[in-house]
Amino acid sequence: MADRSLRGIRLGAQSLQSEEGVIFHERMQRTYACTACGRDTTLTFAADAEVPETWECRTCGAEAVLRIGEGTATIDHSADKTPRTHWDMLLERRTIPELEELLEERLALLRSRRGGDTKLTA
Repeated sequence: MADRSLRGIRLGAQSLQSEEGVIFHERMQRTYACTACGRDTTLTFAADAEVPETWECRTCGAEAVLRIGEGTATIDHSADKTPRTHWDMLLERRTIPELEELLEERLALLRSRRGGDTKLTA
């Protein structure tokens, strides 16, 4: 038994498939310049892929902009929506005088529960 040994290959180390007859898809490389740290990141895309204008920087996580030639692409953020806060949504439903009236009603209710205090302490 000792004179015969089983020979094999390491798992996952080598592929049993050959590259014969394989046609690779055309590729292109695009460079993104980070606006925060100034580093360039080069990424490989398929030749027919739609390339995004921005990419997250691998180093600092800031927005990196697609570099076209020697310059960088400019991005128009005018169409971006600004996030609305709770206050903005509240002001869409109520006016400031209505809010002041509601506040006085709630304060009066709290004062009556506390035993008639005329002033709340902080």
